[in-house]
Amino acid sequence: MSQLYQFKVRTIDGEITTLEQYKGKVLLIVNTASACGLTPHYEGLQQLYSTYNDQGLAVLGFPCNQFAGQEPGTEEEIKDFCNLNYHVTFPLFAKIDVKGDNAHPLYRYLVEHVPAPYRTGDIEWNFVKFLIDREGNIVKQYSARTEPLEIEDDIRQALAEG
Repeated sequence: MSQLYQFKVRTIDGEITTLEQYKGKVLLIVNTASACGLTPHYEGLQQLYSTYNDQGLAVLGFPCNQFAGQEPGTEEEIKDFCNLNYHVTFPLFAKIDVKGDNAHPLYRYLVEHVPAPYRTGDIEWNFVKFLIDREGNIVKQYSARTEPLEIEDDIRQALAEG
């Protein structure tokens, strides 16, 4: 079993859980922010989730305030913002650090286990995306500027391989 499923995470509503519940699904894990020039990526992420969730895709959003303070709100404010502005129905988690000394262990694992040639060794900004296959293997890391719908073919391929 992939180590990915063992990481403890806190939902945006404060519940401690693991990623075990997503075992067997294709995952798109994204660090998010509500006050970023890339915040409209929420729209594409929600579109992917709405289109492919019933085929086994889960989009997991991890708010982060490490980049120019672009996620200053509380979990409640983040949740309300996402619901009101982007009608987000995919799972959101509590705010975390994604790089540096206090980086969440999940993000340390993701950055360290991206296969070449997709490994950057870093999270450069908000909305970096990681595609994970149904076995829990990291397929690719996409830059912050990669629009969610640009990943659609890779998602379809990962879903088909399951």
